[in-house]
Amino acid sequence: MTFAELGLSPEIQRAIDELGYTEPTPIQARAIPLVTSGTDLMAAAQTGTGKTAAFVLPLLERLKKFASASASPAMHPVRALILTPTRELADQVGENAARYTKYLPLRTTTVYGGVNMDPQTAELRRGVEILIATPGRLLDHVGQKTVMLNKVDILVLDEADRMLDMGFIPDIRKIVALLPKTRQTLLFSATFSPEIKKLAAEFMRDPQTVEVARQNSTNADVEQLVYEVDAYRKRALLSRLIRQRDMSQVIVFCNTKLTADRLTRELQREGLAAEAIHGDKAQSARLETLAAFKSGEVKVLVATDVAARGLDISELPFVVNYELPHSPEDYVHRIGRTGRAGASGVAISLMSPSETKFHEQIEKLTRQKLTPQQAEGFAPGRAVEPSADAPRGRAERDARHDKGERAERGERHERSDRHERRDKPERYERADRAPRGDRHERADKAAERKVIRVDRYPQDNRLLEDDGRPDTPRIPGRRRRPGDKREVSALLLPPRYK
Repeated sequence: MTFAELGLSPEIQRAIDELGYTEPTPIQARAIPLVTSGTDLMAAAQTGTGKTAAFVLPLLERLKKFASASASPAMHPVRALILTPTRELADQVGENAARYTKYLPLRTTTVYGGVNMDPQTAELRRGVEILIATPGRLLDHVGQKTVMLNKVDILVLDEADRMLDMGFIPDIRKIVALLPKTRQTLLFSATFSPEIKKLAAEFMRDPQTVEVARQNSTNADVEQLVYEVDAYRKRALLSRLIRQRDMSQVIVFCNTKLTADRLTRELQREGLAAEAIHGDKAQSARLETLAAFKSGEVKVLVATDVAARGLDISELPFVVNYELPHSPEDYVHRIGRTGRAGASGVAISLMSPSETKFHEQIEKLTRQKLTPQQAEGFAPGRAVEPSADAPRGRAERDARHDKGERAERGERHERSDRHERRDKPERYERADRAPRGDRHERADKAAERKVIRVDRYPQDNRLLEDDGRPDTPRIPGRRRRPGDKREVSALLLPPRYK
């Protein structure tokens, strides 16, 4: 089947021809006719199979009758609303929509958080037919009355499993309440759980379901490898894999922002061109980092799950799970960043002993066996031998923490002082006490001078006269010693003692 057989208008067909689209993917071939007919749809397909075109192209086909070249904002109300969970995904969908509408007088714009609202407000006031947004920023614009949603004909939830997650449900319900009752609702995602389907039923009317692959399955073109390694050795193993496999581009996924920043600093100290991207980064910095990664200036992109959805990098060869995700669905999305559009890729996961349960959940969800293997010199519980491709300093520190060396060090410390003195007598020459005769001689001289030394308060050590009184005035604030006479001012005494 070709795109020409799908019955798209000449303007849309011309745009996709210039992009090099010839044959639709399975999800596109099945979803485009259903969306064009106006039915509600739930579509599940592996990530990287062209879901964006599967809903944007038929959406344009339905909206072309509203296309207008008028400059009046009233002629360009929002008729299609596309919601995405991340800014990167919103930006990607917006770029694709702009390409597809090249020969149609339909306006598109993208709004998301992390950037100034003023340019977005100006675009909305000019009027747009297709609005791509993240839920939080869209509600901000609704609150400022810069956008009206009362004429929306089509609602699209991209990555619906995350959009309908409990964290997004309140915002989604607020937005849906602002839309017309009669509309078309489309849900596209790579994963659908029974709970998600139940929640989706609240927003849809008799939806059709399309699954072009087994639910929650992974791409067959992606080679999946799992390495067993201790948690504190993961960074060293990652460095070795990057060098041994000559990874020109790789996305390394971490579970937390703190881990992503720390790993980035360590890789940079080793001379690797690495940058981090996560939710705490400013949007401008995130876009700059992504641009540098796509251009090849950045070799290693260390990211949290903010990059697990929406990053479309052509021919990305490697993805590494530095930490296994706590949600097995996120694993499907992470490794979906490679092997896109029919290309092959490699997904490597570093599993510590404490992450075994996450590995079992991934196998259960994907229904495939991912047999862990061990990298040479990095088996759990064994020492790491320093090598040319790993910095000696860190490798030696890792080796010193190994159980075998700790045991050896313990045995060495169990040797008696007698053996130590016999083997290395020079270490104890200065520590030995003075001869007995010298000690007695010093004691006799001290007795003659009537030296009293208060060891409990070294700062108070001083020579005392025969009567026991100090030879210097008492220092104000100094702690009184036993034997010192207490002086009381006459002003403080009762009248009878004056």
